[in-house]
Amino acid sequence: MACPFIDEVVDEGAIVLRRAFQRERTFRDRSDPLAFNDSYLYERYRFSRDGIAYICRLLSPYIANNTRRNRAFTVPQTVCIALRFFASGTFLYTVGDAENISKASVCRSVRTVYLSLKRLLNVFITFPGHKAIRTIKHAFYGIAGFPNVIGALDCTHVRIKCPSGPHEADFVNRKSVHSINVQMISDADCIITNVEAKWPGSVHETRIFRASSLYQQLARGMLVIT
Repeated sequence: MACPFIDEVVDEGAIVLRRAFQRERTFRDRSDPLAFNDSYLYERYRFSRDGIAYICRLLSPYIANNTRRNRAFTVPQTVCIALRFFASGTFLYTVGDAENISKASVCRSVRTVYLSLKRLLNVFITFPGHKAIRTIKHAFYGIAGFPNVIGALDCTHVRIKCPSGPHEADFVNRKSVHSINVQMISDADCIITNVEAKWPGSVHETRIFRASSLYQQLARGMLVIT
């Protein structure tokens, strides 16, 4: 009997055996995520239908699939896959099971959306904000009567897996867990206006601020905040 795994099979028994090992291609059903109501979408993606549609319009030029394949992801599907991963903080295969797609497809979608969002980082996150400085100060003053405030600054630790390499200990924070120490500034409406997310967890918050580009600009008088 001929081997059923060679390219040109002439033996009838080998052909039958090859067919027994062949797996039929199955296409999983993928529904339109925007077809559901806002409560369904918010529970899974942390955005309403209008919010997801807005993100899709922003990212469409960067993530639209230029292909003729009839099973390619649409822009809303790609965005919602990434949003579900960002919102849940779980594993890729868990999101894939929930969205009825493969782990590799989740990974590609998350990477595509992340890189697209990175293109727009400086458009949305800008200090001291998109409002007039006088308006920002007035909003802060209305909260606690504290004058001349243009931003609320603090650091938070984002937990990560134990990194490999000689600098692993640098990422251990005061609570003995591995993390990234992220500095953020927001306005009175809790809109983020500045982010520093590159320091390991062992670095003190004062050092992060003094090494930030914002501190250098303020020290040199390059930012007019009066």
